[in-house]
Amino acid sequence: MDCSVPSLLSPENWPFSLEFLPQPAYIVGGAVRDALLGRTREYLDLDFVLPSKAVKVARKIATHYKAGFVLLDSERQIARVVFPHATADFAQMEGDKLNFKSPASRLETDLHRRDFTVNAIAYNPHTQEIIDPLQGSIDLQQRVLRMISPANLQDDPLRLMRAYRQAAQLGFTIEPNTQAAIRSLASHITEVAPERVRVELGYMLANSQGTPWITRAWEDGLLNPFFKYATQESVALLAVVDKAASQLTEIWQQLGGELTQSIRDTIKTTWLGIAKLACLVKAEPEIAEIELTELTYSRAEIKAVVTALRLLPQLKAPLMSLREQYFFFQEAGFVFSAIAVLAVAHGTLVEAIAPLIARYLNPDDLVAHPTPLLSGKAIMLALNIPASPLIGKLLTEIAVAQIEGKLSTAEEAIEFASGLLSSENDL
Repeated sequence: MDCSVPSLLSPENWPFSLEFLPQPAYIVGGAVRDALLGRTREYLDLDFVLPSKAVKVARKIATHYKAGFVLLDSERQIARVVFPHATADFAQMEGDKLNFKSPASRLETDLHRRDFTVNAIAYNPHTQEIIDPLQGSIDLQQRVLRMISPANLQDDPLRLMRAYRQAAQLGFTIEPNTQAAIRSLASHITEVAPERVRVELGYMLANSQGTPWITRAWEDGLLNPFFKYATQESVALLAVVDKAASQLTEIWQQLGGELTQSIRDTIKTTWLGIAKLACLVKAEPEIAEIELTELTYSRAEIKAVVTALRLLPQLKAPLMSLREQYFFFQEAGFVFSAIAVLAVAHGTLVEAIAPLIARYLNPDDLVAHPTPLLSGKAIMLALNIPASPLIGKLLTEIAVAQIEGKLSTAEEAIEFASGLLSSENDL
């Protein structure tokens, strides 16, 4: 591996000038690892360690560039500066200044406290020097994750889960002794806040590369405390979901594109991730909702999984009347893509749900995407009735009659609603 100056780490690519950093200063962690691997990043995420005054340096940079400033840990002197397209964290070296002769010695102490050798490589932007006391560059070449020590993993048990996530993202394997240590320390994962576990899991749920590592994490006891109802069969279903997603994407590229999209701009979980999450929780929607709430998932994510579980039985037996299809699509909304993948993964023939997929992907289809012939206000004025839940019922019946071909104009809709009012048993 070429350990020359990685261009990704070059100060000319930073959102601030090198002049603001004292000498020496070091970039450490994932940014160095990815630069040496030649991995590009859309969003630059830099971690600096400084001999002293880390918070003061961070605050000065934030003030000069009018960037965001966050004090992460005043005692350990850690701060973050947030730019529009980059984040820079600044931390003070952990080695005791009184007991070590040089910043280089303190840096080495800091690197020895990290999780894996590939994340314990430092880069000095002033001298363009790579510092690699644990030979992480060799493990980068061999594409392997190797722990620095079991004690380091136990100090922050989230590192146990992070091993699987990083292996998935980097396409690495986990070194056998490291794997054994993770298994032996698995019970410590309960010391980690559920939301931190959820974030690591989210990266692995997003694509097929993460599936084998989710399976390994479950087999090694890391996921069991958080997904108490997951079984070997339900975990094995994750790979089947990936295969179903690939199969549907080959036929309907638009549907495949939806599966890779985040369910909200502010939530990274994809629709494919929602389908996989539905495999890990209890099939009963009410219990699944409790599980996901305990894991601190957002309301949007919980609603998506619960909706998928509730509607899945209908799509597994897709012989629905137009009326049933209308109510199905009304409830499914954007969750449809996840439900479709789950249905195929559970054995539903693609041909059986193809008509429903075609409806969903056609914006002009009135069953999946109804266009109201008139508003509730128009009904109230035309029939001289007050606002009440009855208006919603009338609008629903009008929509169903429209897709059944019984009416097509606003005038026909008013006449139809008037007829329903005279016979309230139909509502």
